[in-house]
Amino acid sequence: MTNASNAIFDAPKAVPAQSSVVAREAAHFGAMAAQWWDPKGSSAMLHRLNPVRLGFVRAAVDAHWAGDGAGFTPLAGRSALDVGCGAGLLAEPLARLGATVTGVDAAPENIGAAAAHAAAMGLPIEYLAGGVEAIAGRTFDLVTSLEVIEHVADPAAFVAGLAKAIAPGGLLVVSTPNRTALSRLAMITLAEGVGMIPRGTHDWQRFLTPDELTAHLREAGLTVSPPAGLAFSPTRGFTLSDNTALDYFLTATRD
Repeated sequence: MTNASNAIFDAPKAVPAQSSVVAREAAHFGAMAAQWWDPKGSSAMLHRLNPVRLGFVRAAVDAHWAGDGAGFTPLAGRSALDVGCGAGLLAEPLARLGATVTGVDAAPENIGAAAAHAAAMGLPIEYLAGGVEAIAGRTFDLVTSLEVIEHVADPAAFVAGLAKAIAPGGLLVVSTPNRTALSRLAMITLAEGVGMIPRGTHDWQRFLTPDELTAHLREAGLTVSPPAGLAFSPTRGFTLSDNTALDYFLTATRD
């Protein structure tokens, strides 16, 4: 366990040039690697968001594979890929749901933190440093990429990479902020302004609307479901909503 823990602080390895990776974005998130699992650290907002994200993914999995919503391991016997996995906040729950999990992240520091935490938890998760290109030629039953596409170099090419990673009959779940006045106010002016989210995390101009992301998914040959909104209430925290103005989920399938 000592050697695994030290992986967080190893000197980062260079990430090969890949079309989806923006170097400054990888560096920004890599700088937060040691705090990913601290619910009061720089990733505190993700910890607050994670239960809703997991609930949505679980519901999508049950709907796609006719699950009953009651079992503990609805992904048993299935493979899952989390692209932009950070230090494993989603990858680890996917493993506990029974999946054989691979996580990919552009920041090698995050991969070090993720591998160390998974080892401490006894979870056999495969972690790879790089962009979506790192899993080229491989396919998975479930592919997730949550709050990631707004940070990549070319959204259309990134979606094409995600689509190629979906096995026939598989499921894709993506989420991202919407490009609206509300998201600019809430996520940048307020959240980054007061330090709830590290300053410089978001570039509002790179947010995608549901129509734009749906078009990319369809161009990649996927069948797309209507978006589900993600809202925030000061009293209830993050909740699923019909309102997509702040943030939203999309699911897509490959026939």
